[in-house]
Amino acid sequence: MSRFLSQQQEEAAIDMTPMLDVVFIMLIFFIVSTSFVREAGIDVNRPSAKTSEGQTQSAVMVALSPEGEVWLDRKATDLRMVRPTLERLRSEQPGLSVVVQADSKSTTGDLVKLIDQLRLAGVTYTVATRDGE
Repeated sequence: MSRFLSQQQEEAAIDMTPMLDVVFIMLIFFIVSTSFVREAGIDVNRPSAKTSEGQTQSAVMVALSPEGEVWLDRKATDLRMVRPTLERLRSEQPGLSVVVQADSKSTTGDLVKLIDQLRLAGVTYTVATRDGE
């Protein structure tokens, strides 16, 4: 009789391996399919434009402060580091787009230098504005 009980206890064991496999596969699916938005890191006073349009999706936001500081991924970044950083991000996300949030008091020269770095990095970009009145 004890042999019969031992056999029943072995059959009653639950194998959790298939369930764990499914959970890990779902986790990998959600990580891969999620697009991460990288915030600029500072609030800027964007200039207004009468022809501004809404943009539905963006992956990276780059901010330009009135003092000419460039903010990328919530960190102040040297202008020379914008290109290599965006090239690395573009290799991870081939359809990468950038939104430039330039403060209305930032200089045109600083904005042109930033846009030049974006073009050299090979990313598409837009300049964020407010709706004009």
